[in-house]
Amino acid sequence: MPRLIALAFFAISAFAADPFYVGTWKIDSAVVGPWWAERQKPNDAEMKTLVGKTMVITAKSITGPRQVACRDPHFEVKDYPADMLFQGAFGEMHENDKSVDPAKAAAKAGFRGSSWKTLETGCANELDFHFLDPSTLAFGLNNYIYIVKKQP
Repeated sequence: MPRLIALAFFAISAFAADPFYVGTWKIDSAVVGPWWAERQKPNDAEMKTLVGKTMVITAKSITGPRQVACRDPHFEVKDYPADMLFQGAFGEMHENDKSVDPAKAAAKAGFRGSSWKTLETGCANELDFHFLDPSTLAFGLNNYIYIVKKQP
């Protein structure tokens, strides 16, 4: 009987575990997105205010700088191929220039493999978080790719 109770406890605990994306994340760096075609970099004022900031993802909200904050997210985790990353920016690059390979563009941005877990937030800011690995995510905002690291 005690074994059965212990087994039930562990089974319930497994189902109650937080999703992999829940936690504290720090915006570590940003680079101009490869889709940016202008001679000059996009305005970097916003980027400079975001790098170094922290955001917290819970099951019911995202807190942090206003650009990433969301009070009522509707999370969905999906697998995205390269052409879907950053609201389809790599796919659009290919549509505009057939010599552009979305997979190679993704690899240059740090993505390894052929598909990546993406957290669609369902928020008004329309941000999606693309996971390079369990402790690193990226999002695109105003022609920058932000790299975000999970904090212990």
